[in-house]
Amino acid sequence: MKRSLGVAHLTLLSLTPPELVTTAAAAGFDFVGLRVRAVTATERAFPMHAGSPMLRETIARMDDTGVIVRDIEFLPITPTTTRSDWLAALESGAALGATALTVTGADPDRSRLLDTLTQLTADAAGYGIRPVLEPISYQPVSRVADAAAVARAARAAIMLDPLHVHRGGSTLDEIRALEPDLVPVVQLCDAPLEAPTGPDRVAALQREARVQRLLVGEGALPLAELLDATPAGTPVSVEIPHAELQARWSPLEYATLAARSARALIDRVDEARDTAAA
Repeated sequence: MKRSLGVAHLTLLSLTPPELVTTAAAAGFDFVGLRVRAVTATERAFPMHAGSPMLRETIARMDDTGVIVRDIEFLPITPTTTRSDWLAALESGAALGATALTVTGADPDRSRLLDTLTQLTADAAGYGIRPVLEPISYQPVSRVADAAAVARAARAAIMLDPLHVHRGGSTLDEIRALEPDLVPVVQLCDAPLEAPTGPDRVAALQREARVQRLLVGEGALPLAELLDATPAGTPVSVEIPHAELQARWSPLEYATLAARSARALIDRVDEARDTAAA
């Protein structure tokens, strides 16, 4: 059985949630990750509150295509994050059938971060949703092992993003040490081995993560090794925003390229694993 393959909204952030569902289905994806709240001040905010026309249209397109929403995104947990920052997102996610809410550890106070994530986990459980903590290379929680420790304590899960895994200095041994239940999905994208440079390291890393990721196979990240280090059958989501390529292709053309390149790698890794186990 083939692994389930999805696409994160950041890959095609110009599309509204219903447009993303339709495009994902046409490109061959099984699920999507949707942004139900704006993450940055300059980002387009989609009216995806529970009961909104856009949310209802998204659900209608899910019904028409069979594409599901696996996760909603995303919430940076900062020193000032409170329940009011996540309750509306959880309501939207529950209406969409999502099972995960992606979060990042942007609070340098570890005790406060853990308290906030624990409260979020408790609230999210009532909606059938589990927070998924993603280590980000330029955030206080930047390594896989660190994110895993926080997630275990808060009864959350973690997200593995190969760009941040590599840029944050995490190792494959850290990934192999993770319990299967801690990793509900793994992302794919590619990039050069060397991190971008500039006078502002954080700004360079942010720019790469948001608009300069490469299609699978176009960079040099050890993606096959990362996939092989995760449990067999773990769903995969592509997150590959690339401003220049996206200006050259239509959203469907770009989504199709992303799906094909990811599927080729997944199939190669899974076939090698099956052969080794035979």
